[in-house]
Amino acid sequence: MTPQQLKNSILQMAMQGKLVEQRPEEGAGEELYRQIQEEKKKLIREGKIKKEKPLPEITEDEIPFEIPESWKWVRLGDISSYAQPKVKISPSQIQPDMWSLDLEDIEKDTGKVIIRVLAVNRKIQGDKVRFWKGNILYSKLRPYLLKILIAEDDGITSPELIPFNIYGCEEQRFYLWYLRSPYVDSAVNDVSYGVKMPRVGTETMVNLLVPLPPLAEQKRIVAKIGQLMPYIDQYAVAYDNLQSYNNRFPDDLKKSILQQAIQGKLVPQDPNDEPASVLLEKIAKEKQKLIKEGKIKKQKPLPEITEEEIPFEIPESWRWVRLGNVITDTEAGKSPQCKNRPATKQEWGVIKTTAIQDGYFLADENKVLPSGFQIKSDQVVHAGDLLITRAGPQNRTGVTCIVNNEPGNLILSDKTVRIRYVKGLVSENYLMYALKSPAVQRCITGAKSGMAESQVNISQNNMQLFVLPFPPLAEQKRIVAKLDELLPQIDGMK
Repeated sequence: MTPQQLKNSILQMAMQGKLVEQRPEEGAGEELYRQIQEEKKKLIREGKIKKEKPLPEITEDEIPFEIPESWKWVRLGDISSYAQPKVKISPSQIQPDMWSLDLEDIEKDTGKVIIRVLAVNRKIQGDKVRFWKGNILYSKLRPYLLKILIAEDDGITSPELIPFNIYGCEEQRFYLWYLRSPYVDSAVNDVSYGVKMPRVGTETMVNLLVPLPPLAEQKRIVAKIGQLMPYIDQYAVAYDNLQSYNNRFPDDLKKSILQQAIQGKLVPQDPNDEPASVLLEKIAKEKQKLIKEGKIKKQKPLPEITEEEIPFEIPESWRWVRLGNVITDTEAGKSPQCKNRPATKQEWGVIKTTAIQDGYFLADENKVLPSGFQIKSDQVVHAGDLLITRAGPQNRTGVTCIVNNEPGNLILSDKTVRIRYVKGLVSENYLMYALKSPAVQRCITGAKSGMAESQVNISQNNMQLFVLPFPPLAEQKRIVAKLDELLPQIDGMK
């Protein structure tokens, strides 16, 4: 049960006479109703309110739920000043120190005043409506926001906020809670009019059915609600914390499994596997061969990994490496002035950073290249490419994926980098998972630079320096197979 459902349940119980017991000595709602009618007649004689047309009798078909025998069903217009003319005030009459209450000053759902503004500090246009301390203020505009409160002081407000009183009744809070109850919320919003800015009409409100308990019972109901609301607030905090935990749990579990994977704790080590040290020698020889053939450029020697850079222990058959040790090179593309729409299969496009998601590639996330742009073959994106974002917003930088299917006519942008590796000697999927792991992501975060958090970048030189654990090739493949089995199941939990 959500906090709102719990609150609604308590309010509904209160309005059905199930929250506190009935006491015969407190009288009946009929007696209070007669007192209210006498008060109305008196105010009419004194010229303080206008006589209104009688409202229709309440039929059995209209009654929404049962109430105690000592209560009485009435219409809001019969007991309140809701339909009475409001006191208007022109801008020239408004005093600078008047409280000027706008709908935007009221918190939705709770009805709390979140900011109190004096008229001198607000640009006022058009007539306003006066209200007085103790008035119920009801927003007829977008009533589903439940911007309903009791005025703590005199002030002025928009005509969209209706001030009114219950006649001859010192306890207004019972009616405040009733207007916030699920029954009224549903009944009012079902008949509100207007699409973008729905409103509830005066006729709807004056004909609204209201349960009328004896005044003493109203006070006890209000007191009981006041006792319970702090507990609902505490429940709301606990509920939100639990929801937050549940929402985070799949991602936290995924991070934990990735961390276990790169620490050699996800699959067992096999002593028959060729150790990573031998694999690194093979990679180094292959890179030397590619340099001699002119297929890649010679790299500058990378710095040795220091003890301070090693965050945890790994199995003996593994080795700590820099990313540059196990890849051949990195390459970024171009970002010419493009049209901001997806390219068709016949057009060439440049990929956006948003095309690179956490582990998968969105081929539709691209822009159309200008006609006549010279396409270079080493910029074209192909199936099997290991990509990483190198620039953009903080949360969009350092995101990796492998392009699973041939994406069509797309090239890299200057904000995306392709990581090239020696096929057959390195598992590209292991590299992707390692780059996504919490420990390596911390390394990536440390490599980010920029003038503002909203726009950062990682240089290709810094990418070469990323430190990651490197298992034997056979174990890389076992790790990938296990992750490919587990991670989709975790994604299914979201």
